[in-house]
Amino acid sequence: MSIRTLIRGGLVVTAADELHADVLVEDGRVTALAAHGSDTAEGWTASAGRVLDATGKYVIPGGVDAHTHMELPFGGTFASDTFETGTRAAAWGGTTTIVDFAVQSRGRALREGLDAWYDKADGKCAVDYGFHMILSDVNEHTLKEMDLLVDEGITSFKLFMAYPGVFYSDDGQILRAMQRASGNGGLIMMHAENGTAIDVLVEQALARGETDPRHHGEVRKALLEAEATHRAIRLAQVAGSPLYVVHVSAEEAVAELAAARDQGLPVFGETCPQYLFLSTDNLAEPDFEGAKYVCSTPLRPREHQAALWRGLRTDDLQVVSTDHCPFCFKGQKELGRGDFSKIPNGLPGVENRMDLLHQAVLDGHITRRRWIEIACATPARMFGLYPQKGTIAPGSDADIVLYDPHAEQVISAQTHHMNVDYSAYEGKRVTGRVDTVLSRGELVIDRREFTGRAGHGAFVPRSTSQYL
Repeated sequence: MSIRTLIRGGLVVTAADELHADVLVEDGRVTALAAHGSDTAEGWTASAGRVLDATGKYVIPGGVDAHTHMELPFGGTFASDTFETGTRAAAWGGTTTIVDFAVQSRGRALREGLDAWYDKADGKCAVDYGFHMILSDVNEHTLKEMDLLVDEGITSFKLFMAYPGVFYSDDGQILRAMQRASGNGGLIMMHAENGTAIDVLVEQALARGETDPRHHGEVRKALLEAEATHRAIRLAQVAGSPLYVVHVSAEEAVAELAAARDQGLPVFGETCPQYLFLSTDNLAEPDFEGAKYVCSTPLRPREHQAALWRGLRTDDLQVVSTDHCPFCFKGQKELGRGDFSKIPNGLPGVENRMDLLHQAVLDGHITRRRWIEIACATPARMFGLYPQKGTIAPGSDADIVLYDPHAEQVISAQTHHMNVDYSAYEGKRVTGRVDTVLSRGELVIDRREFTGRAGHGAFVPRSTSQYL
């Protein structure tokens, strides 16, 4: 039983509203909001077991990061964050719910992959979590299993047009999975890159002796992201299925999504902070430093960023997730010295997303409410968690962040809490910082001190998408 908590004096910011209000929390949920200084709010003060002073701060919903990969096996190694370290870092960054990806191994049942991820996360997480299911092998058995998983609260399924021989599905398999999802209410998530064409370009680049990290970005061409995005949209249209395209990085891919949405199709797009703040300049850093920035889809030339910001403003892109998949530079990224294709793909970022997006508010890219919309409310709606998560309203889980919009910080591996030996944003100055975090009414960060625990975070079954 959590303590009756009153959050006083802050500016409550949700996707829908900004209001000076006090927030009452009981039994892990938001009970009521009342105008600051009103008789109602004053009456709560006497009965509250704990009063948090939010004067001068924003009171915002905990972030919902709908794309993380804790402990993901990749290229002979594993992502360096466990569910324990990764969810603790998420809390430090103001994210109170993650949706991670359970992986089906080729030739194995979905159930087996999902149970393995339950085991990884159970009793380890500092904040709440859910799962998507990666489909590596679409067949009659796994198609039937999709229905069972939807009933269990695993309502989204990721397919890959990339990584032949690992996760890749061909167009026929993708169509079958989309048809199944159109019947059971599941949402298909797509890694949209033409993997078979990319493999040809990788082979040719290595044959020419082009082995440095920057060539990773050059072979994974923006046109091959756009082509795959277009193909995924048309397959979804044939199947009568909604589609969510993950980690959109290129202007041409945004144009494909915008055109589909202009036709009224239920097509959605996600981008990530790395595409908004980093570029191929980072991939080209000397002395193999560029390896730190190898992810797929890859970082693009800086001129793509304007299209991504515009897409977030026009709602052609709806969500910013992190695709948090950290590999240490020492011993992991270094596996690709002399062959960029062997660099484990992924960046750390679960701790930085809320702060980077707040900086984007200050830089004029998005509004305050849009910040909360793309980082909290829409991911919750998209993946069947709303209004339990993603907002501050009576009945919602008391996942609440007291955010100091004036505090300045420098992002650095020296001070972050992710289990990785570098920061993708090393030395970047941002204004805004998480001060205090509640997860279901329990303090997990108390005035910049971690007070949470492994095992507080609970598995959250999800309904089907509420964004359709």
